[in-house]
Amino acid sequence: MKAFTINRYSKKEKLQLSEVTIPAIKENDVLVQVDAAGVNLLDSLIKNGDFKLFLPYKFPLTLGHDVAGIVTKVGSHVRKFKVGDAVYARPSDYSIGSFAEFISFNENDAALKPKKITMEEAASLPLVGLTAWQSLIEIAKLKSGQKVFIQAGSGGVGTFAIQLAKHVGAFVATTTSDANTALVQSLGADLVIDYKKEDFSTKLKDYDVVLHSNRDPKVLDQSLRILKPGGHLISLVGPPTPEFAKELDLPWYLKFITKVLSSGVKKKAKKLGVNYSFLFMKADGHQLNEIRSLVEAGKIRPVVDKIFAFKKTNDAMTYIESGRAKGKVVIKISER
Repeated sequence: MKAFTINRYSKKEKLQLSEVTIPAIKENDVLVQVDAAGVNLLDSLIKNGDFKLFLPYKFPLTLGHDVAGIVTKVGSHVRKFKVGDAVYARPSDYSIGSFAEFISFNENDAALKPKKITMEEAASLPLVGLTAWQSLIEIAKLKSGQKVFIQAGSGGVGTFAIQLAKHVGAFVATTTSDANTALVQSLGADLVIDYKKEDFSTKLKDYDVVLHSNRDPKVLDQSLRILKPGGHLISLVGPPTPEFAKELDLPWYLKFITKVLSSGVKKKAKKLGVNYSFLFMKADGHQLNEIRSLVEAGKIRPVVDKIFAFKKTNDAMTYIESGRAKGKVVIKISER
């Protein structure tokens, strides 16, 4: 089968279109013929080697963290799916590889594809949907009437998180450029701040939750200060925490490193009487089933910016790296 692979970590080298073996399946795995694959900044960060300490992949490595497609083979212990099922998933770490014609992964990572949306739309949902769900529902336990600040509202996670927060009944503030104001308002944002002209820290106060995705240390400090006592900031960009290291079962020295890296922000949070968490999203087919129900009920709609042909996968990566995407970027793999 054809797949886009890398043979080493590199910021300069492009993905290589290669001929590789169709992946084998274990007893709890499904083999999926890929119709479409979502593209995420995480793919670029892994290619660059930014996560090599925490996720030491073997080469050659096929990238791609989002998939929608058709089950073509099931392992002997698989009970949730059958051949012919349309599914979508964010495969677990070390099972990634959706920039390919086929991919295999554990059945617990997948859910049936939401009805009445395309494969491309379905492929846009898993990683950002699970990130928003695990941040707002699992960690923050966001409730109706609370106030949440979602940074970068027009991005992949932002467009999903705004809709999820509104479904819960929260008041949503977000940042974006003036060009994307109408988009985030259409998704339900109550207060939109043009980050190019306005300072969110002067406009927001006593928020319950911040979904943090800006790498500027100043923005992290300001975000902690807009929280009410007992509020919670969940960061998608770090610094990572010892809790994260423990969850990944990392070696002791990496646990120590995360303790050092996060000590400053944890001290600030404690002094302010607020909470700080770092999220590195995990695969979860059960949560994808919950998301499927919301999509089918019309509570959440996919936001797809561009769809690239399989042969243009490197162009899709370049577009993601530009930071200009509104919602998600998707690669169409199968021509059926």
